Amino acid sequence: MARRKKIYEGKAKILYEGPEPGTIVQYFKDDATAFNAEKKAVIEGKGVLNNRLSEFFMTGLQAVGIPTHFIKRLNMREQLCRHVEIIPLEVIVRNYAAGSMAKRLGLEEGTQLPRPIVEFSYKDDALGDPLVPEEYIVAFGWASQQDLDDIVSIALRVNDFLAGVMHGVGIKLIDFKIEIGRIWENDFPRLVVADEISPDSCRLWDIETGQKLDKDVFRRDLGNLADAYTEVARRLGVLPSNVTHATKPTLIN
Repeated sequence: MARRKKIYEGKAKILYEGPEPGTIVQYFKDDATAFNAEKKAVIEGKGVLNNRLSEFFMTGLQAVGIPTHFIKRLNMREQLCRHVEIIPLEVIVRNYAAGSMAKRLGLEEGTQLPRPIVEFSYKDDALGDPLVPEEYIVAFGWASQQDLDDIVSIALRVNDFLAGVMHGVGIKLIDFKIEIGRIWENDFPRLVVADEISPDSCRLWDIETGQKLDKDVFRRDLGNLADAYTEVARRLGVLPSNVTHATKPTLIN
């Protein structure tokens, strides 16, 4: 295989130069991290599951008119994406209190919020990805006010889509985070959903039992992370219905 140029390596993915100008190859690793990478492990098969799940969500978003950077899945661990200029923000949408919000506000985990709440954190691992208000974002030039209005609109549309899909398979969408990138079309910037959407970036609870089916399983030592992700994939039809555990998942094309 030809040697590829690595652009960036993060906690869960590696980005390589793509085969055509304006494209990248996104490789999903088996690494699991929590608490800003203070806790680490390698979960066999996790990257394969997240690659396929992210493909499922990105193609679903595109089908309902929400633009993404995703082009196609290349193999078990890689997908071809458009190269985007990432806005240095994590966009968090919360439907129920959990995690840091529950701690900050003294709310019981699972408390339904009056409406979906959109928060922003500044992408900087050294600072712990701190929450930032819109005034900071505009003042420091990370995004314009028009960008922010568009980002909130996109985030809420993504929330509607994900919540509906998850509810249909008996899963409650507690919260999730996405990243937004800019692509340039004839010198005109366009905002698209970038990075990934997977159980790494969502909180997912079984509607009936409250069982956690996301990275909190790893954060809180609640069981086998591959089992949890496999269950999400099975319910969504990404894996055959008779699969109960998949360290090396068999995927449906």
